[in-house]
Amino acid sequence: MKLITAIVKPFKLDDVREALSDIGIAGVTVTEVKGFGRQKGHTELYRGAEYVVDFLPKAKIEAAVTDELVTQALEAISNAANTGKIGDGKIFVTNLEQVIRIRTGETGNEAI
Repeated sequence: MKLITAIVKPFKLDDVREALSDIGIAGVTVTEVKGFGRQKGHTELYRGAEYVVDFLPKAKIEAAVTDELVTQALEAISNAANTGKIGDGKIFVTNLEQVIRIRTGETGNEAI
């Protein structure tokens, strides 16, 4: 089992969710986050004053998937979140030692 964490542009969130749903991944957790990478923010003009926006809004998507679905999930997220511009985001894959569904007590792949 793997935990896939994707940081994407907020307006791409629905596209990513639909792409994951299409391959059979129904459970995801979404968090609104702020951050910056290589683009290092930008300057904006507001009421005549220029200011620097260091942290840009992003959406963090987390999904626990079985080993068989990892490659499909990575492709689905990459294709759905890609705009071809700087700041498209990143995907992280980490191992999951154990998963337990609290309601039923199921463990492992059955809990996902």
